[in-house]
Amino acid sequence: MSQRLHLVFGGELVDPSSTKFRDTKAIHMVGIFPDYASAFQAWKAEAQRTVDSAHTRYFIAHLHRLRDEEREVSPTEELGG
Repeated sequence: MSQRLHLVFGGELVDPSSTKFRDTKAIHMVGIFPDYASAFQAWKAEAQRTVDSAHTRYFIAHLHRLRDEEREVSPTEELGG
């Protein structure tokens, strides 16, 4: 079975109702986790730690969904289009 990697990251947002970071250089990379359950635990810990900051949010990115390197792609997709 292949790994299903997840990235947990977060930081201060421009507006609490958006997902635009105030300073992308200050994004906190919590880590990469081998499964959703461990990523969720890390996300939850960071979310609880920063609960008093309305502008701070943490996210879980499903890295395993980003790209399957074994799958053949079209020339347009290869160029990022």
